[in-house]
Amino acid sequence: MANYFVGDIQGCYDELMQLLSKVDFNPSRDQLWAVGDLVARGPGSLPTLKYFQQLDGAANVSLGNHDLHLMAVHAKVKRANPKDKLEALLDSSEINSLIGWLRHQPLHQELPEHKIIMSHAGVPPQWDLNTLRAESLRVTQALQSADYVENLLTKMYTSGSNQWHLEMGELEKRIYCINALTRMRFLHSDGRLDFECKVSPAECKDPDLTPWFALEGKVNQSHTLVFGHWAAVMGEVSSTRIKALDTGCCWGEYLTLWHLEKDEKITQNKLKKS
Repeated sequence: MANYFVGDIQGCYDELMQLLSKVDFNPSRDQLWAVGDLVARGPGSLPTLKYFQQLDGAANVSLGNHDLHLMAVHAKVKRANPKDKLEALLDSSEINSLIGWLRHQPLHQELPEHKIIMSHAGVPPQWDLNTLRAESLRVTQALQSADYVENLLTKMYTSGSNQWHLEMGELEKRIYCINALTRMRFLHSDGRLDFECKVSPAECKDPDLTPWFALEGKVNQSHTLVFGHWAAVMGEVSSTRIKALDTGCCWGEYLTLWHLEKDEKITQNKLKKS
């Protein structure tokens, strides 16, 4: 048995299939872990979701911001961006089933025997493991509730929940959790999440901003953190306890798979379309 962690697929289904063939992935034997953003930008969002849904117990997914945005578009809370190439998915007869499956995916995943935690954007440095589990569970439960559109999706884009404090209300905590686990890149010196700067750490000119993974975090003192979301990083982080897997396949770069047991990264270049 092998554990394979894959970076942001974002509809790059053909590249995913090529990558999995390189390692002879077998769902009856192996486990596939996806850091989120299964959909959007690439042309194959529909087959990507169908593939992960049919993997059943061999698939382990943490939701990304594009996955949540798809739910909002499906619920007519947001309009689809033509650049996301979601038409075939939204028009599919299977869309309701696929959205239902997505709603049952968590914001983070754990592999306890290897002390690994996976989330789309990372883990706030100030959170300990108990806080991560509790706040992630709040969002999972809200997504699975019958009134998830009114009580979560319509509120999800509310601003003002970018700094963690225990006096937050329940909704504020949910929004902060979504922002932190699916959108986080840089933090201000006072701990606030920043959503404006999306360049690589080397290109960031604001002295008040620090990449979340460059700060001393509580969770990564004991666990390895696997994340995606930040293509500009291109998998380059200094800590051996941090695995960055978004390498911009949908932007013309490549898709990255991390083989846990061998501590080896395997890549697949973006395929040229005729």
